Amino acid sequence: MMKTFNLATRRNSASRPDMIDRTIGLFARIPNDFIVLVGRISIGAIFWLSGQTKVDGFSLSENAIELFREDYKLPFVAPVIAATLAAIAEHVFPILLVVGLATRLSAAALLGMTLVIQLFVYPGAWPTHGVWATVLLFIMARGPGIISLDGLIRTWRVR
Repeated sequence: MMKTFNLATRRNSASRPDMIDRTIGLFARIPNDFIVLVGRISIGAIFWLSGQTKVDGFSLSENAIELFREDYKLPFVAPVIAATLAAIAEHVFPILLVVGLATRLSAAALLGMTLVIQLFVYPGAWPTHGVWATVLLFIMARGPGIISLDGLIRTWRVR
């Protein structure tokens, strides 16, 4: 005798709580090492690209100095010094993040920059800065993962 397919029976055989649990289980298997790698590369790219707007070749651009003088107006820091420090930080720390060297320190430095940008430069951009802060805090809390120079160094130290 041929068995007929009944859609209603099929739906009831796999209960929704089981499907939800299986889906959550699949999501839980996403490796933290993969998540933090994507985070390191993504947030590193954001700051690197910002740093590129501040330089002309290997020199600080006049446009960057002008922005810090006229638009950003950071308290307690001269515009040339602020522009120079920002350009250096936005090149050094993203490289360190992407290769995973001094990762937590680099993430903390970029989090500090994010807070300064949020508080003094673009206070209305809190949704964007909140995402940046979340990624940087995750990196600080979980570390760089195994796909990093820090991970390689840790492996060598354990041996």
